[in-house]
Amino acid sequence: MKHVALAVLLFFLLTAAAYAAVNINTASKEELTTLAGIGPVKAEAIIQRRQEKGPFKNIDELKEVYGIGDKIFARIKNDITADIPAPAPEVKPAPAAEPAAAGAAEAAPPAPAPANAPPPAEPEVKAAETQPLEQPK
Repeated sequence: MKHVALAVLLFFLLTAAAYAAVNINTASKEELTTLAGIGPVKAEAIIQRRQEKGPFKNIDELKEVYGIGDKIFARIKNDITADIPAPAPEVKPAPAAEPAAAGAAEAAPPAPAPANAPPPAEPEVKAAETQPLEQPK
């Protein structure tokens, strides 16, 4: 029974992998090497072409990469896409605060306390913070 379940699971995994197209404009080296006939060297060449000339406009442009001819292209053309990734949205900085108008008054100093206001409270001192006075000898 375990063998049957394992076989079914393996079938689904292989089927899912077969239907997952590799986007040649965004694929990593590891993803590109999953394609038939594409090893690490050709995957690196695809990435280098992408960096130098920008994204592939269609899958046929993949044949411009050194080492990818009609035979390899025929094997992988159904497994690849050339979807161009959407550009990242531009983040605009927040508008800067407007500078003070020329001749405007500087910030006014704080108003003095009213004459009948009670004096400020003394800070509370805790017993642990006090030190005993030295006794003269």
